[in-house]
Amino acid sequence: MRVTVLPRPALPGQPMTQTRPQPNHNNNNSGGGGGGTMRLIVPLQGVVQGRGGLILGSLIPCALFYFLQFYLKRHRSTPSTSSSSDLTDLPRTSSRSNLSTRGSIRRVKLSARAALIANPTNESPYYVGLIKASEDPFHKMDNPNGIIQLGLSENRLCFDLIERWMAEKFRMGIDEGESNISGIATYQPFDGLVELKMVMADFMSRIMSRTVSFDPSQIVLTAGATPAIEILSFCLADHGNAFLVPTPYYPGFDRDVRWRAGVELIPVHCRSTDDFILSITALEQAFNQARKRGLKIRGILISNPSNPVGNIMQRETLCKLLDFAQEKNIHVISDEIFAGSRYGNEEFVSMAEILESEEFDKNRVHIIYGLSKDLSIPGFRVGVIYSYNETILAAAKKLTRFCSISGPTQRILISMLSDTRFIEEYMETSKKRTRVMYDLFVAGLKRLGIKCVESSAGSYCWADMSGIIPSYSEKGELELWDKLLEIGKVNVTPGSACHCIEPGWFRCCFTGLDEEDIPVVVERISRVSQEL
Repeated sequence: MRVTVLPRPALPGQPMTQTRPQPNHNNNNSGGGGGGTMRLIVPLQGVVQGRGGLILGSLIPCALFYFLQFYLKRHRSTPSTSSSSDLTDLPRTSSRSNLSTRGSIRRVKLSARAALIANPTNESPYYVGLIKASEDPFHKMDNPNGIIQLGLSENRLCFDLIERWMAEKFRMGIDEGESNISGIATYQPFDGLVELKMVMADFMSRIMSRTVSFDPSQIVLTAGATPAIEILSFCLADHGNAFLVPTPYYPGFDRDVRWRAGVELIPVHCRSTDDFILSITALEQAFNQARKRGLKIRGILISNPSNPVGNIMQRETLCKLLDFAQEKNIHVISDEIFAGSRYGNEEFVSMAEILESEEFDKNRVHIIYGLSKDLSIPGFRVGVIYSYNETILAAAKKLTRFCSISGPTQRILISMLSDTRFIEEYMETSKKRTRVMYDLFVAGLKRLGIKCVESSAGSYCWADMSGIIPSYSEKGELELWDKLLEIGKVNVTPGSACHCIEPGWFRCCFTGLDEEDIPVVVERISRVSQEL
């Protein structure tokens, strides 16, 4: 390798310096590459002259050297492919086993939230019973020894009316607006069509006996009441905050409020001596105890009519509840999904009616409604958020992106709810049939010595079976529930799943039965009670 040092040109005003010529050595063995030579020009003039070129004169040769090494490595001849071809000839299992020696395969992780939800040991008896009954459903002809479902609040008493309306509707043909492909196949407003909001507002007013009118602009539609409750929980409280809930309460609230919104539920215990009616004293005690635990209470969640008891809150109680919420500066969520499922003579007062007639802060009140109960179409998945708070409405409309109602469903509902003749016939017939079933079912339990709380609404009764539980405790209650499910083949909801503080109470849903099914239910419960 021949290195030639060239002189650096003199700067202006600087004398030219002579560079000593280097001897030319012809060494044919140097470089190991044959007779070829490489001329490497290095600006060493600064080193000789001492003008700061020491660093520059050192770095540039090093950089060029490493560049040369990199160049030779990139252009090195490719190795033989025999080794790679040999690897592909290996059996697949062999190559995998060789790779697995680098480290053991570990189970991929899930979020703590998903792991908690998926854990079957955390399942409520309410859901356990629903699943078992769905896997072995009772049928008079096809499966007479199956499980009779009394744990699901589903009204099947007027399915014939729904079926008849649907048949007539499709036989007569679909209206032009409903069959227009752009109206059902394209993107629609996530919070619901304006036309559906209008007929929904009118239907809700009809349900409340026209005592209050609802503004369609304050309605947000969701795919069922469950996401409606979840959206309100998300909007009203932060993760780790809490709601007060009078007991016993619907077991689904635990999922709806806790799972994704992360809001805790604080039971406000109501007792049988008061017919499970909420008292402000109990509300105050629960509020203070929660504050001592460091919890921030953001609201009160009530169901009116009550689920699972079936009683109705009086106007005076609702006013006191609003006073309490205003004093504590918290929200009120009123779940009124059973407002139209009344079969008694007790007056129902909506929270909306109170706000229209009394001086209360409307911005803290939010109403939940839906068509799963009053119109018996849970499969349509229709829920309602009705709020006076503009910020809540704005947030809820955006969140309905995750739970919007399908376009075809909305078009069918617009037509159904606009049919006033059908709606009036349905509501009147449903009330009569539900009353008949309630009387028959309660009378059947009474023959067994089981009393029920007198109720006026809902598709269930709240039965006191404390006299037949093995021990007066939650353990005894669950033992009876298990015997009824496994031996008696009857699924009911134990009171502990509803956070009832008194053992022995059960929710029994009767609107999924036929009249001839009631004697079968009574006989099966009687058989289990005799064995205990």
